[in-house]
Amino acid sequence: MMMVMMVVMMMMMMMVVVMMMMMMMMMMMMMMMMMMMMMMMMMMMMMMMMMMMMMMMMMMMMMMMMIMMMVIISHFR
Repeated sequence: MMMVMMVVMMMMMMMVVVMMMMMMMMMMMMMMMMMMMMMMMMMMMMMMMMMMMMMMMMMMMMMMMMIMMMVIISHFR
């Protein structure tokens, strides 16, 4: 009877340890996934910012060109 109890206790302990390991692994995986998601979000934000900057620059250039054209046309007149 004592031996059986010991074996059962050992099995329970092993199960608990395995469960703990699984939980740790799951937590690590979740953390990694979160980090990856954060990195992706950051990259997307950076890309969006760059695109916005480029658009602004293009708009500014267009405005400058329009003004220059207006000035030239008025000058020739």
